[in-house]
Amino acid sequence: MKIPIVIRSNKILDNLSWFMKIGGITLYPYIILRSYSTVKTLNHEKIHIKQQEEMLVILFYIVYILEYFFGLFIFGSGQGAYRNISFEIEAYKNEKDFDYLDNRKRFAWVKYIFNKK
Repeated sequence: MKIPIVIRSNKILDNLSWFMKIGGITLYPYIILRSYSTVKTLNHEKIHIKQQEEMLVILFYIVYILEYFFGLFIFGSGQGAYRNISFEIEAYKNEKDFDYLDNRKRFAWVKYIFNKK
């Protein structure tokens, strides 16, 4: 099986968009994208695949959720909390660099834990 498995489905993403509109989501080993998603969005989600692999998937989700809830307290909004999750900072910062995953160091997201906006 080749990872990631990419699925393009507006319907799935609409059903998952409870708090904000989702353009793509990575649920290892799947990347679910909107039909009109760009290669930049795909690259962003591929960065999450690497993060999930190095965190053995379940630890990724635990840290992600903890950072989100701490962010709600610190930044006062869901959008602020989301944008300041270390995994998201790494992915947004590097989504336009299509060679990033070839050169990325393991656990690169760690340097963004205390580097909030």
